[in-house]
Amino acid sequence: MTTLRNRGLLAAAAIFALTVVQLTVGAFGGLEQFDGKGFGYRLIVYPVLMLIIPATWWWRTRGRTTVGELPWGASALIMSPFLVDVTGNTIDLYDRVEWWDNANHFVNWVLLLWGCGLLLRLVWTGPTWTLVLTITGLGAVLAIGWEIGEWYTFIRRGTELDGAYEDTLSDELLGTLGALLAGLIVGRTRRDDR
Repeated sequence: MTTLRNRGLLAAAAIFALTVVQLTVGAFGGLEQFDGKGFGYRLIVYPVLMLIIPATWWWRTRGRTTVGELPWGASALIMSPFLVDVTGNTIDLYDRVEWWDNANHFVNWVLLLWGCGLLLRLVWTGPTWTLVLTITGLGAVLAIGWEIGEWYTFIRRGTELDGAYEDTLSDELLGTLGALLAGLIVGRTRRDDR
């Protein structure tokens, strides 16, 4: 178990560092693929969102848990979508690969809700099917919130307004389906796997 936690901590640290480096380049590098995509906002918001779970977990269990004992594997899964998103922008996949945005929303929601689901699983006392539905519902709510954030930061005044409605609906659907898959994965996971 300790080895798994150490690997989770190393994975979470690497994911966080790679994301912050790319966010900094995106915000200040002057590269064309980052124009109009809200990287100033992302540089502030992404690190906060990536650290909120470990920080909250540590704060709630301080004195009883060391940093190394936090559920780093689940945290690494929760952090991964931010790295995938930023890397997709860094190598310009959103503009060069037509299907990237759709695949990104599905896979990122699998990763995000898999991590969230593993944390929920630690305290869940109800039947597994209700956990799967809860993870799916949480994924749907997060997909809606994400799309509101995208609209506010770069769609409403940007060049992507044409087709934004269809894109938003498909992103929310794919995020919800990714959350459902994550729920099914978590439903088959042992309670102590984090």
